[in-house]
Order: sequence, then C-alpha cells, then structure tokens
Amino acid sequence: MTLDELKPGNECSIKKLSVRDKLGQRLMDMGIYPGLKLKVIRNAPLEDPMQVEVDGYFISLRHDEARFIEVEHNGDR
Repeated sequence: MTLDELKPGNECSIKKLSVRDKLGQRLMDMGIYPGLKLKVIRNAPLEDPMQVEVDGYFISLRHDEARFIEVEHNGDR
C-alpha cells in the first residue's frame, strides 16, 4: 500500500521509499524515511495536496509524490 491510498484519519508506518533521485532526497530532507509513523490529516478539495502529521509538524505532499512512499496501515485514531 502507498501513502496516496490512505484517507484522512489513517495512521501508518513508512516501510520503504521507492524513489532515489531528487524527489527521494527531498522527501528525506523533509523528514520522511523508513520506520517513521505518520497520520493523514486532510486532502485538499480536489484531492491534491494531502497534509500529513509527522512528529508534531505538518507536511503537504502531492499524491504523485506520496505514491512513492510504501506504508503499513496502522488504523484510525
């Protein structure tokens, strides 16, 4: 499952980043890495971007970026 498939309220753990180029480096610079737990907060009205909470701060990601983040769904809060 990838991050872009989750709905608001879902929590997950990152299993793997499936990209290694500039986007992969950008995600890691933003604090997105394997083992991290995060929560999907909301999707914009047209579904893009999505907002996630990571360690108490919020990050906005486009769905075409989130599809490279493989996650394990942990359920809803």
